[in-house]
Amino acid sequence: MTDAITVDGGRRLHAAVREFGSPVNLLHSESMSRNIAELNAVAERRQVSFRTFFARKANKCLTFVDAAAQADAGVDVASEEELQQVLDRGIAGQRIICTAAIKTDLLIAKCMQHSVTLAIDNDDEVASVTRLAAGCANQTISLAIRVSGFRNDGQKLHSRFGFDIDDVLPLIDSRWPETLKRAARVSGLHFHLDGYCAKQRISAIQQTLPLIEKLRERGHELQFLDIGGGFPISYLDDEQQWFAFWEQLRQSLLGEDSAAITYRSHGLGLQNIEGYIQGKPHVYPFYQSPTRADWFAGILDAEFDDREDIAAAIRHRKLELRSEPGRSLLDGCGMTVARVEFRKRHHSGDWFIGLAMNRTQCRTSSDDFLVDPIVVPVDREPSSLPSDAIEGYLVGAYCTESEQLSLRKMRFRHGISVGDLVIFPNTAGYLMHFLESRSHQFPLARNLIVQSGGSPPFCVDAIDRGN
Repeated sequence: MTDAITVDGGRRLHAAVREFGSPVNLLHSESMSRNIAELNAVAERRQVSFRTFFARKANKCLTFVDAAAQADAGVDVASEEELQQVLDRGIAGQRIICTAAIKTDLLIAKCMQHSVTLAIDNDDEVASVTRLAAGCANQTISLAIRVSGFRNDGQKLHSRFGFDIDDVLPLIDSRWPETLKRAARVSGLHFHLDGYCAKQRISAIQQTLPLIEKLRERGHELQFLDIGGGFPISYLDDEQQWFAFWEQLRQSLLGEDSAAITYRSHGLGLQNIEGYIQGKPHVYPFYQSPTRADWFAGILDAEFDDREDIAAAIRHRKLELRSEPGRSLLDGCGMTVARVEFRKRHHSGDWFIGLAMNRTQCRTSSDDFLVDPIVVPVDREPSSLPSDAIEGYLVGAYCTESEQLSLRKMRFRHGISVGDLVIFPNTAGYLMHFLESRSHQFPLARNLIVQSGGSPPFCVDAIDRGN
């Protein structure tokens, strides 16, 4: 998709925005296929049976469901609607896991009907499955017990999800209903840890594998261990740029640098409290290392006990290792493009640059998206470019004072004009869709699939065509 900033690519982008409106999301799935293959190769080199399940919540476009199927991956769904859309694409229920935070009776029943594995989170879900299982004749329900509460570095890891690891055996020994003993099988254990710490995953695996053995001793033939998502990626190539930004922000918050580099000196998670910087960044770590394959390899190569590493421990237990990445599978798979509608000089001297989009169309629960945008001028002729640099903030369409598309101050070396396009790169993973909303009755962004060498150059994803 790098040709999108060439002269010809820029013309195609302007044409797409004219036809489909602003913003538009541009996507392709080739990178996803490579990312899946990269993880598969790590497991294959260690002779570990492994399957990736694409976390559908990370991006709603159906082209990625199709790409996952073509790569022999499964799909992780989090709602009845996601499940139905995946089934409609021809994905077999055995290749789907449901990890929804809220599981209605309709969702549970549909999972049972289509042999979708349910990741069970709490006693009330167990009760719901039990009640619905009573009406399922001649059908075995596949369940995974979601586990949390692992110990790492002497501390118990907090999570609102799952059964505490110390409660799993009491659940099975004392509270597991007779109906489920007949109608269901515990196929595996599942966990998902917040953040991207490999050491926490290692600790969790070290604690779940012995638990799997104890469950097998009780007659449950567990087949897999699912380690969830959180496989890290790096949006930035330059580590020093990342550290320099945070150092400059700290100096700005302390007043050592009089020029604010964020809107109204927003700390992005940091605060100046009596002359000391407190807190921690409330953003994704846009530079980190190791990432994806190397990070995964480090987990498999870590020590399980004094006799074998984790890869060997999984292999010797004849388990399939599963994972549910979202962002890391979508690395390099898309970008969001919006049109400049106005520029306004504020009395502070900063400029506000208004884009035809809102902040929910390129945002997660983090405070900001810390990747520099790319400007594609409305006219590529050098003589038509503004000559004066300007500094300011990208603002969006919602009628609130807080409607900043980015809290960072941007510097446009050649200025910026009405009709220019602003590209937010690498937004396919969570940023496009996770929080998108249509307040003020604005339409949602159209999702266009790049057709390499095709005519037309873009086609509308099936999610926008009513599937």
